[in-house]
Amino acid sequence: MEQKSNYLFETEAIRTQMERSSFAEHSTPLHLTSSFVFEDAEEMRATFAEEKERNIYSRFSNPNTSEFVQKVAQMEGAEDGVSFASGMGAVFATFATFLNAGDHILSARAIFGSTHTLFTKYFPKWEIATTYFAVDALADLESSIQPNTRCIYVESPTNPWVDILDLEAIGALAKKHNLLFVVDNCFATPYLQQPIKFGADLVIHSATKLMDGQGRVLGGVTVGKKELIRELYLFARNTGGSLSPFNAWVLSKSLETLAVRVDRHCESALEIAKKLEQHPKVNWVKYPFLSSHPQHQLALKQMKKGGNIISSEVKGGLEVGRKFINAIQLCSLSANLGDSRSIITHPSSTTHSKLSDTEREEVGISLGMIRLSVGLEHHQDICNDIKTALDA
Repeated sequence: MEQKSNYLFETEAIRTQMERSSFAEHSTPLHLTSSFVFEDAEEMRATFAEEKERNIYSRFSNPNTSEFVQKVAQMEGAEDGVSFASGMGAVFATFATFLNAGDHILSARAIFGSTHTLFTKYFPKWEIATTYFAVDALADLESSIQPNTRCIYVESPTNPWVDILDLEAIGALAKKHNLLFVVDNCFATPYLQQPIKFGADLVIHSATKLMDGQGRVLGGVTVGKKELIRELYLFARNTGGSLSPFNAWVLSKSLETLAVRVDRHCESALEIAKKLEQHPKVNWVKYPFLSSHPQHQLALKQMKKGGNIISSEVKGGLEVGRKFINAIQLCSLSANLGDSRSIITHPSSTTHSKLSDTEREEVGISLGMIRLSVGLEHHQDICNDIKTALDA
C-alpha cells in the first residue's frame, strides 16, 4: 500500500492507494477476481498458516477492499478495519463478534430504525438484552451499567433528531468500567469528527451515505484497535458479509472527494437551516451548528462543521406533513441520505415506522417531522423548493 506520511486529511484521502502494478497505472485498477493464485505448494501452505500475508480469496480480502479500509482507518485515526456489504452488515457483525448470550448493551435511545430492530427483535433470541438511555440524561448513564453490560453504543449526530452526545464523557465512563465503546459516525464522516479521539474503541460507517455521496453503491466498514479488528475480521471472513471489490473501488475513489463534498453539504445546510427557522409554517428546526440547537456548544467541540442533515417540524401534523412532501419538486423523496441530490424523508412513516408511537415520541420523532439530507445543488434552489412546498 502506497501511504504518504505527515500529509493532511484531504491529501491522504487522495494519495493513499495500493502499489502500482507492472502496468504503472496512475489510478487504482479494479480487481474483479474471486480468488488469487500461488507460486507453489510452500507459498500456499505458508499463507494458510498465516506465516505470510497475502490475498487468498475475495471473501477474505481483495486489493480494492484493503485500499478502502486503509483509507477509512487513516481518516479515523484507527489501527485497522474490516469492510462489509452494507452499513447494517457492519453493525450486526460488530455486535455479533463481541457479544455472547447473557450480555447487555447500553444504547442511546435515538438510533437508526434497523439497529433498533436488531436490539429489540433479534438479539433477545440469543439472550442479549438492551437498555436505552436518553441523550440528555448522561448523568444517569453510569447507574444503568449492569454486571453483564458489555458495551455502550451511540450515534452522534443521531438519526433523525440530530442530537449530539458527549463522546468524551461516554468514552471516559466506558474506560472506567472496561466496556467497549462503539460509535456510529455515519452522519459526521471522519472528515467532521473522529470518535476515537474521544475514547471510542470501534467506529462504524454506512459507506452507502456520504462516503459514496452519489447514491450508487452499498457498503459498510468498522475500524478501531488492531486486536479488536482481528476478531471482527475472523467473524466477517467466516460469515460472508463481504464488500464486493467493485463497490470498494467506487467507495475508495469517492473518499478522494469526501472533504470538498462535505464542505459544500455543510455550508448549504447551515444556510437552509437559518432560513427554515424564519418560516412561519415551521414549528422548529434542528441543526447542530445553529445556535438554537440544545447541544450547539458540544457540536462545536466535537465536529468541524454541522453535517448535511436538518430536522424540522411542519405545523399541522401528519396530513400537512404529507401535503408538504407531495408538493416538493426538486428534492427527491427517498429513505436514503448523504447523496449529491437533496432528499426529503418523513421518518415516522418510513425509516422509523417500525417503532411504536411511544418509542418515536421518546426520541422526538413527531408526525410532522421532516428530515432533509442537503445535497450539492445550489442552496438557493433547495430553499426555493422547500418554500414553494410550504406555501402550498
